[in-house]
This record gives sequence, structure tokens and C-alpha cells, in this order.
Amino acid sequence: MQLSRKRGFTLIELLVVIAIIAILISLLLPAVQQAREAARRTSCKNNMKQIGLALHNYLDTYSVFPPSFVADIGTGTNTPGGEWSIHARILPFLEQANLYNLADLNLAYDDPANGEIASQRVATYLCPSELNDRAREKNGVPIHYPVSYGYNGGTWNVFDNSTGKPGNGSFAPNFSSRPRDFSDGMTNTICFSEVKTYTPYNRDGDQGTTTIPSTAAEVDALIATGGSNKSNSGHTEGVDGRVHQTGFTVTLPPNSKVHVPGVNNDQGDYTSCREDKSCATSTFAAVTSRSYHVGCVQTLLMDGSVHTISENIDLSIWRKLGQRNDGSVLGEF
Repeated sequence: MQLSRKRGFTLIELLVVIAIIAILISLLLPAVQQAREAARRTSCKNNMKQIGLALHNYLDTYSVFPPSFVADIGTGTNTPGGEWSIHARILPFLEQANLYNLADLNLAYDDPANGEIASQRVATYLCPSELNDRAREKNGVPIHYPVSYGYNGGTWNVFDNSTGKPGNGSFAPNFSSRPRDFSDGMTNTICFSEVKTYTPYNRDGDQGTTTIPSTAAEVDALIATGGSNKSNSGHTEGVDGRVHQTGFTVTLPPNSKVHVPGVNNDQGDYTSCREDKSCATSTFAAVTSRSYHVGCVQTLLMDGSVHTISENIDLSIWRKLGQRNDGSVLGEF
């Protein structure tokens, strides 16, 4: 009689199968991650398109684009808590009319009459790749919500605090631009670009001059001269129209690394003196466009189109894109 023998896996064969499966998974995971990031980038681009559409609907309604905020230059007083941002002003055109109607823009956003509006999350203002999509809190209570997209405040000189003269960007305090103000053409001027939330920044050292820094090291040197260092509150107040909260400048190329002392990252920004404050000079700001999308930033132009711009873009081109009236027509960039 022949004895039947049951054949099974040997230990070596089992280990080989496990190894093959592990290799296949390791090959698959990056592809899945890339697909997810591509989806997030597409969603981010759509957010910016919605912002561009909202701004043009605002233009159709009021015949002007909104100011970065309304400053009370010349009155001798400052609005408590900061002035209302572009993000707040275009809410009705982003299907957020109910939230907008709760706000009294004649009062400061932290006025009791405005309740908890400042802490409300607006999904369109958050990039899906943003790592810090969370409310800013004080004593455990939400007080603000950050934004991932900032308006173009220009090259460096954002606002003259003594004369009220605006900078050369698309938006500035008390400056309600019209299409005719964009002598370079709205297809050649940045409207909004990505920013990272909870960025550290230096403010109110009043050390800026008309000389524009050309490198991150030069901005580091300005930060080292004094002022107040904030560890993680930049771009956390979506209702505040000041450039370090809801804007950016083209002083440095996208994703530039700037260090604020005492902070363990290199995502810092610089503001010589906040707009509409008691300043010896203008507000000079190096507030950099940054993104979690590797190697680039998503950028909205004034004509409503959205472009993916490399962090390696030539600084002179980036700065020309940030100026509404420098006389440059760039075409493809």
C-alpha cells in the first residue's frame, strides 16, 4: 500500500511569500500617497479658483476689489483687535452669507457684538495638505481660525503709516483697486498665494528701510536687530487684514527659509511695524508664500487663473508678478 502524504508550506517558502508581499506593498504605498497628494493639490487649486471667483463677484457688485483692511489713519486712534480682512469681506460670495451677516464690520472683530465669528472655520480657506487645520485657542477656548491663502501685499513696502500710501501689491489698507490700476495686466499680477499657518514671525522692531532684502540671511539680520518674536501665531487670524495674518509679500522666493530666534523651525516671517500702528517708518514686510505641496506653491492671478509656481522661480520674475504697475508683461513664466 502506498501512503499518501500531505504537502504543506515549508518555513522558507512562507518567508519568501511574506517577503514578496512586503515588496509589493512597499511599491504600492508611494503610488497611493502620490495619488492622494495629487487629489489634495487639485482640491487646493479649486479653493483658489473659488477665491478668485468671489473677488470678481465682489468687483461686479461694488466696482472695486476689497482693501486688505480699512485703517483709521489720521483719526489718532487704532481699531482694537485688528481690522477686518479680505477673507471676511468676500464671505457672501463664497456661499457664507449667513456667517457674514452675523458680523458688524464697523466694529472690531473681537467686539462682544461680533460673538465668536473669528473662530469659525471656512473650508475654502484651508489647503487639504495643511498640517495645522485647527482653531487657535486661548485658555482652551477657540478664538481664531487660520487661513492657507494670503493676498499679495507687494514687494516689501506694504503701507506708509504716516501718509496712508499703499504699496505696489494687489491689495493694501484703504486701497480699493480697480482693473485699471493693474497697468501690467491682471494676467501678470498675483492676487493670492499659499501660506503656511502657525508661522513664527518678528514684528514691531521698526528697523526696516527702503532697501529690499535679497536673501533670507538679510531678513534674519533684520530680525536679530530687535522687535517682538512670536513663536507660532502668524497666519492664524483669518479675520485680521494685516499682512502677517492674511497676506504675503514677494520679498523672497516661495518656501524661503527664515529663522526666528527661539523657534525650532525655519518658516519665519518679518514685519517691521504692523500696519496702522505707531511706526517711525512704513510697514516693511518679508512674509513668504509657502506650501506643503513639495517644491512649489499654488498661486492665483488677478484674472482668476491658478498656476503652480516652482520654488526655484527667478526672484526678479517673482517680484514682477507681485507688482501691479511695474511695467512688466511677462507672458508665460
